[in-house]
Amino acid sequence: MKEFENDSHELSDESPFFGFARPYFDFLGKGKVYSIIYVFMAIINLLIPLAVIFVVIQLGFLQNSGARIIVSFILSWLIIAVACWIGFQLWWYRKSCLKKIENADFIATPVVSEIVQTFGEWLGTLIAIIGAGVGIIITVFLRSSQDYLYREYGIVFLEYSPLIIVVAPVIGFFVIIIFRFIAEQFRILASIANSTKEIATKIKK
Repeated sequence: MKEFENDSHELSDESPFFGFARPYFDFLGKGKVYSIIYVFMAIINLLIPLAVIFVVIQLGFLQNSGARIIVSFILSWLIIAVACWIGFQLWWYRKSCLKKIENADFIATPVVSEIVQTFGEWLGTLIAIIGAGVGIIITVFLRSSQDYLYREYGIVFLEYSPLIIVVAPVIGFFVIIIFRFIAEQFRILASIANSTKEIATKIKK
């Protein structure tokens, strides 16, 4: 009777009705599921430059604008595109770091640590590159057009463009440091948990 029950249990597990969702469950149990976040953020970086063009066209920013403003926008957009391309490479490259975590006993905590660190590096890089680059372009090309831009679009930050050139890289650097510090706290917790379980397993043996 017991043998029949075991056979019946194995049959139910292998039947399509009970086992069709097993690949999904196996996928959730591995670190690969978190790679979706990295892919999503990488795609976002590719869409940001396109979104900037769309917003500028919708606002009519370039209509009836002088050559200096148009050139400034093109150069600024190129800086944004370069920064986002670096951001894309960062997220896409860091996706491979998850392979080191797949065999760990505790997955979610080190993955959150990797995501927090990557997000901080991405945000800090964008702030530094876009802030300094666009600040230089505004200072060089648009200082004489400030009154027009204030009146038409209320772009107040143009007044502080020389300061942004220096401040943006500093803010970006501190963003990277702060997020890395937070990420390391998660990593320490995961390391302690994995080491404790490994020690407990050796003691039992």
